[in-house]
Amino acid sequence: MKGTLRLSRTPHAGAAPASLPSLVRACTGEAVGTYILVFFGCGSVMSAVITGAQVGLWQVAVVWGFGVSLAIYATAAASGAHLNPAVTLSVALLRRDTFPANRVLPYWGAQLGGAFLSAATLYACFSPFIARFEALHRLVRGQPGSQLSGMIFGEYGPNPSVFGTAPATRALLSPLALTAIEALGTAVLLFFIFALVDRRNRDAPGANMAPFFIGFSVAIIISVLAPLTQAGLNPARDLGPRLFALVAGWGAIALPGPSGEWWAYVVGPLVGGPLGAVLYDGLIRTTPTTQEQSVVYESTSPRAAAPETEAV
Repeated sequence: MKGTLRLSRTPHAGAAPASLPSLVRACTGEAVGTYILVFFGCGSVMSAVITGAQVGLWQVAVVWGFGVSLAIYATAAASGAHLNPAVTLSVALLRRDTFPANRVLPYWGAQLGGAFLSAATLYACFSPFIARFEALHRLVRGQPGSQLSGMIFGEYGPNPSVFGTAPATRALLSPLALTAIEALGTAVLLFFIFALVDRRNRDAPGANMAPFFIGFSVAIIISVLAPLTQAGLNPARDLGPRLFALVAGWGAIALPGPSGEWWAYVVGPLVGGPLGAVLYDGLIRTTPTTQEQSVVYESTSPRAAAPETEAV
C-alpha cells in the first residue's frame, strides 16, 4: 500500500521530507479538479442565465463554492488541488520547499485544459437552450450584445446580466479597473487559502475542513464582486471557457472581448494572488518555526487518509 501525505504535529526540524506525486499524476489531478470546478461553477452561471433556475446571486455563489470544495476533496491527494494558476504561482513563489517552480507551467496547462473540456461538456448539454435564449433576446452570437450569452463562459464587467451590454454601461469599468478588482478579489482569496492550510496556524480548521472553508471563501467573494466583474479570480476558469466560446461562435466577443478586456481576468488574479499570500505571510504568519506543523510521508491505509490542499 502506498503512503499518503498527512499533517503531523511533529516539530518541523525533525520532519522527514514529503515525496512529490509524479508530474503526470499531479497534472491529471489538476485537470480533473479544474474540470469539476468549472463544471459546477460555470454550470451554475449557465443554469441561472439560460434557464433562470438559480434564484439570486447567492445561489450561484454557493454552487460555485461547493464545486470548489468538492474539486479539492476529490483531487488534493494527487496534486495539492491548486486548480487555479494564481494559487500555483503563489505557492511556487512563497512555498518553494513544498512546490518546485518547474511544475508551474505544467500545472497551468493542465488547469487550462480541464477548464476548456468542462466548458465543452456544458455546451454539449445546454446548446439548444443557449440557442433558444439567444433567439428570445434577439442576440446574434459574436455580435455586440451577445456577451449576454457569452458570459456563461468568459467574464465581462460590469456584469451583463445586472447592468446590460450598452457601451455607456461598459464604460463604467475600464479594463484597468477590472484588473484591479480581480486582483483585489484574488488577493483576498489567497490570503484565506494560506491561512486555512498554514501548518503554523494552530487555529486553522485542519485538512478535513480546509477545502470546505476555501469554497466558502470563494462564495462570499463572488457575492460581493460578481455584480462588477463576475468575479473570475482564476485565469484558467476564465480563459479556458473563453477559448471554447471563441471557437463556438462568439468570436471577438469572447476574445479579446467588447472592450478588449480579456487580459484583465488573467493579469488581475496573477498579480493579486501572490500579493494576498505575501500579506498573509507578512502580517499574520508569526508562529515560531519550532511550533509549526509539518508534512511527513508515512504509510497509511486509504481509510485513514484525509484529503488536503497543498501544504503551506
